[in-house]
Amino acid sequence: MTSPVAGFNYIACYRMEEWMGMNRTFMRRLGASAPLTLLLLGSFLLLTACGGETRVATTESPAVLRPDKNEPPEAQVGAEATPAAVPSSSPSPTLTAAYEPEETDSNANKEQLESEPPLQKQRKLPQGFVYADEVIPSARLEIRYYTDYNFVGTRISGYEAPVAILTAEAAAALKAVSDELESKGYALLIYDAYRPQKAVDHFIRWSKDPEDTKTKQIFYPEVDKTKVFKLGFVASKSGHSRGSTVDLSLVDKWTGIPTDMGSPYDFFGEISAHGTKLITAEQTANRNLLKAAMVKHGFKPYNKEWWHYTLKDEPYPKKYFDFDVE
Repeated sequence: MTSPVAGFNYIACYRMEEWMGMNRTFMRRLGASAPLTLLLLGSFLLLTACGGETRVATTESPAVLRPDKNEPPEAQVGAEATPAAVPSSSPSPTLTAAYEPEETDSNANKEQLESEPPLQKQRKLPQGFVYADEVIPSARLEIRYYTDYNFVGTRISGYEAPVAILTAEAAAALKAVSDELESKGYALLIYDAYRPQKAVDHFIRWSKDPEDTKTKQIFYPEVDKTKVFKLGFVASKSGHSRGSTVDLSLVDKWTGIPTDMGSPYDFFGEISAHGTKLITAEQTANRNLLKAAMVKHGFKPYNKEWWHYTLKDEPYPKKYFDFDVE
């Protein structure tokens, strides 16, 4: 709770700052010959009101009441308090300095997506492809390659809209995953789905420019970018281009808070692999929750990336598409 003294000092400080601003304007108008008495008196009162640590009013945050993720927050009043979900951008306390990726631009990325004009889907999809959100209305989309918040640091070629496209078969299987996890209080967060070959070619060009390292500290602090293909973090012929691969995570279906997976999406490093020992037991359990549902409904995981899944019985196992995401 904020003390009365702290509250008074805060208000007094604010008013004195306002008065000082007015006084400085007045003094400038009078010129150098103006008396300094008012200015000195104001400075003394300002320091008195704002001194010490009482300037910052502090409040104690109440515990988050979320015992059952499948109930809306308003239905949980009086329930036993449990810790709030930790956003996935938060570094794990078990990580060393080498494995503490910072998603410092994640809010800017969301603002960029939200500032876009109302989306008008072009609906020029090849036969057999669908928009994922039309099959899975509860899914959240954060299409990173449409923004400049990704490991390349700019919008990727072929991404003309922040939409997720999948083959009809992959979308149907993902809908089953969504339904199962929604009953447990989660919604899907899709980062990428179908990826045109021109986007992969963009990745290749980026990897060949060793001077461009503006996103290194966020996405690949311990990896040589010229080796990302060799290390298996990016493929020159991506399963995404076949239309049945998806990059995704989970969020709380009521609050939209991302589930803590221990490392950010598209972080190139050992911490992103399934089975890594660099994350907590809770983070591992979160990854396994997503993995179990995906495998159950026909997807196979990629060992190096906890977010990457491909439909086992994909309809185009040898065909790579290059139409735009629009």
